[in-house]
Amino acid sequence: MATSSKVKKTVRIASGRKRVRQDVKLNAANTALRSKFRTVIKNVQKAVVAGDKAKATELFQSAQSVIDSVADKGLFHKNKAARHKSRLSAKVKALAA
Repeated sequence: MATSSKVKKTVRIASGRKRVRQDVKLNAANTALRSKFRTVIKNVQKAVVAGDKAKATELFQSAQSVIDSVADKGLFHKNKAARHKSRLSAKVKALAA
C-alpha cells in the first residue's frame, strides 16, 4: 500500500513533450555550470590554505568572472554570488597580512 514508486508519466501534448526535451538540456547545462562554480571556489580555497598568495590571487581573478556569469544566467541569486566573492576576497587579502 505505502510502497508507491514514482513513475514518470509520458506527456501527450506536443508542447509538453518539447518542454520535457528542453528541460533535459537545460538541466545538463545548469549542472555543468554549478559544478564549475563549485570547482573554482574550491581551487581558490585550496590555494589559500596552502598559503600561495600569487596562485590564490590569480585563481580569484578567474573565479570572479565564473561567479558573475553564473549569477547573470540566473542559476544563483546575485547576492549569493556577491557573498561568495566577498568571502573569497577576504581570505585572499588575509594572506597578505
